[in-house]
Amino acid sequence: MPDYLIAVRNTHAGRFGNEPGPVRFLRVPDGADPQPEQRISRKMWVDEVLAHAHTGRNPLTGKGCGDIVVLVHGYNTTPAAVLARHRQLQRDLPAAGFNGTLVSFDWPSDDRAINYLEDRSDAKITALKLVDDGIATLAATQYRGCEINLHVVAHSMGCYVLREAFDDADDRPAIAASNWNVSQIYLVGADISSTSMSAGDARSRSLYRHCTRLTNYQNPYDAVLKLSDVKRAGVAPRAGRRGLPGDAPSNAVNVNCGRYFNQTFADRRDNGHSWHFADPVFLADLAQTLAGNLDRRVVARRVSDESGNLLLA
Repeated sequence: MPDYLIAVRNTHAGRFGNEPGPVRFLRVPDGADPQPEQRISRKMWVDEVLAHAHTGRNPLTGKGCGDIVVLVHGYNTTPAAVLARHRQLQRDLPAAGFNGTLVSFDWPSDDRAINYLEDRSDAKITALKLVDDGIATLAATQYRGCEINLHVVAHSMGCYVLREAFDDADDRPAIAASNWNVSQIYLVGADISSTSMSAGDARSRSLYRHCTRLTNYQNPYDAVLKLSDVKRAGVAPRAGRRGLPGDAPSNAVNVNCGRYFNQTFADRRDNGHSWHFADPVFLADLAQTLAGNLDRRVVARRVSDESGNLLLA
């Protein structure tokens, strides 16, 4: 089957670049890389995504039902790398027990870590398009009589894109007046400050307001989010490394993956930032959480420590 992406990159010589550009709804043929000429109309894109998302009918209402997951990548990611991870998850999540469909939001980021600050600026510029042309567009399908659960999985700086998108959307009357929401949000290796995820922090208030449940996957061994990195000088401890603050709202869940990562990757061949997407234990946890059938404390391989904190085990 084809893959479905929303690209907001510029183009140069017929190929995607690393700067903000117009929104393109892409249908990428199986085995191909993302290209500007794969653009289709918004209506056709939404119709096809919905067709793939339908997994059955609700026996109580008779309406079609299913799940859509929007993937938001981090910095230092090329279009080809975006699609590679997209295809990996599209293949592996069903094996872990989740049968929804995936779409990816490809915002402009370079393939060089030195461009961290520029990528962060581009993330801010393109954030609103995530809600405008992605989440709000898909959420509006509820008015078609569909019972589609919409989820978002964001990684690294993609968590910043997501948070800014929700915050900006609430500042725009046309979007704020509409009834848009997502079922679940997942932050993986979140490159946003831990303190900003407090219940009373204005920066994340919209993020919590527009979702049923938010799950933050924390790894204290995440080397990419270390404070000593030159490119990150002066930033506060990150949620992907420190975890959510103690005063996060009740619909927020923090899962500490540190013990599992330390045992599984003892040789540290992984930097602790992107291991999740190829790991069967993490994918099983994500799949069960996406399904939404279990309480947060009995999902997959989660255990509680002596203080009641949730750990991936």
